[in-house]
Amino acid sequence: MANVQLTGLTTIIVLGASGDLAKKKTYPALFGLYRNGFLPEGTRIIGYARSNLSLQEFHNRLLEYAKLPTDPIKEQFKEFLKICTYISGQYDKDEDYKRLNKAVEEVESTIESGNKNRVFYMALPPSVFIPVGHGIKKNLYSNKGVNRLIVEKPFGMDLESSRELGKALAPLWREDETYRIDHYLGKEMVKNLLIIRFANVFFGAIWNRQSIANVQITFKEKIGTEGRGGYFDEFGIIRDVMQN
Repeated sequence: MANVQLTGLTTIIVLGASGDLAKKKTYPALFGLYRNGFLPEGTRIIGYARSNLSLQEFHNRLLEYAKLPTDPIKEQFKEFLKICTYISGQYDKDEDYKRLNKAVEEVESTIESGNKNRVFYMALPPSVFIPVGHGIKKNLYSNKGVNRLIVEKPFGMDLESSRELGKALAPLWREDETYRIDHYLGKEMVKNLLIIRFANVFFGAIWNRQSIANVQITFKEKIGTEGRGGYFDEFGIIRDVMQN
């Protein structure tokens, strides 16, 4: 991947903004970047999804899952919400994408010169990756700055379907424009295990196949499927989470 410093104005478009992944993972992560000053100056975030929500209703959804332990962080979150807007529309209609593009252009009109970068984050089920990839490339691709397409896992159900997705997106998005990510691989537990294993001589000597007879993994999730039933019916909960 090309490591490009984003200069000018950056607009982050979160597709699937009203969904479970966006409110529990994507927006809290964006708020973390905002709090720590890691977002480019002047960044704006536009949520796009099929749910017909007012801006206040959308902000209330984000607030529901935000972790705000102190008053200063609560105030920061209020400031963060000021850069977050929302537009509803379908994933297969050019006219809706054009409305979204108009909203992005209104944000970009606040600067007269400089790059106008767009980051498209697909917090969506894999069944709509291809039509959404087509829709945003046709109607929202910026010729005035850097474009990035971020595809959240799962990227296919197996090697064959993953290759099909790759072949479908390749004519639209260059490889250096496309990022495929899995947020669970960044869990603290996973990262800490790797550090403990390889940074300690003691564990390095005994955490191996000669000393360990078996490994047992217990998977628990107290919240259940909640609003994700349709996604799990389509993709499968075992395939979605257990490989991590």
